Amino acid sequence: MKAMVLMDIRKIEIIDKPVPQIEKGDKVLIRIKSVGICGSDIHYYNEGNIGTQVVKFPFTLGHECSGIVEKTGPYVKSLKPGDHVAIDPAMPCYNCSQCRQGRYHTCLNLRFLGCPGQEEGCLSEYIVMPEKSCYRVDEEMPFDIATLSEPLSIGLYATELAGRLEGRKIAILGSGPIGISVLLMAKYKKTAGVYMTDLIDERLALASMMGANRTGNPERDEIVADVRNWEPELLDVVFECCGKQEAADQAIKMLKPGGTLVIAGIPAFREWKFVAEDIRRKEITIKNVRRQNEMVQPTLDLISSGKITPDKMITHIFDFDRVAEAYDLVAGYRDGVMKAMIHL
Repeated sequence: MKAMVLMDIRKIEIIDKPVPQIEKGDKVLIRIKSVGICGSDIHYYNEGNIGTQVVKFPFTLGHECSGIVEKTGPYVKSLKPGDHVAIDPAMPCYNCSQCRQGRYHTCLNLRFLGCPGQEEGCLSEYIVMPEKSCYRVDEEMPFDIATLSEPLSIGLYATELAGRLEGRKIAILGSGPIGISVLLMAKYKKTAGVYMTDLIDERLALASMMGANRTGNPERDEIVADVRNWEPELLDVVFECCGKQEAADQAIKMLKPGGTLVIAGIPAFREWKFVAEDIRRKEITIKNVRRQNEMVQPTLDLISSGKITPDKMITHIFDFDRVAEAYDLVAGYRDGVMKAMIHL
């Protein structure tokens, strides 16, 4: 089979690899149809690591995907060949202390697609996944939309962590795919208003189109002052979705006493920094988002019911042999890219 492999920093090549085999009875062979490029993929592409997770070249990237079941192991009950599936890239053990608490996303033995030291990614024609990581979808659902269930499920989980959003004004700092995913879920949960920021005007325009009430570009706007004009008593919840220290600093200033900062962005740096007096005097709650936990099926249900419509998130589509071009585009934030999809 063909696979797209990261050979070095910013160097991707197509290679031939053996088709993976089903070695355990609960596994499923999937023919990949659609792969999304995520910001975490770009960290590996640009820097070769996210914190202590360091790529050993060559390495296959990608974790957002969907496809068709090609073959199943003898213990698989819920799927059959020909089924269309969305993939949860996480593979928890279901046996450790974290899993027994229902915290499958922080499983002590977690394996994750496209994560160094864990599993090769999905930028290949076939992958093998556990049955529990595969979610059957109607054939009417486009593969690209099924693939979007991965970032959207993170958006749903982030809003769950934030607590009640109905009737509250919030901010989302960073209008990339995760920021837009949070926006869609927050609007579904009936927020009173959403303020969004980004450095790319095309993303802000898309955010407005998809439901943001007000937007600002930190390169030319006084974001905190603008928020104060919009809501003098400040905000209940701010979602940091870009992994930037400047955004976290703004978030603390935007929050009212007792407010909550939800950090969903993955920074390229090692340490966040907060002024102790600021977060203490306001009694700010800070919550970190670790991917998602059991939110894939609820997300697919929201898509199928039409309660969220994520189609406009997809701005670029590339054939498999243009993966390198796609990664360069996303890494450079060019052409107003929001979500680039690879078709196999």
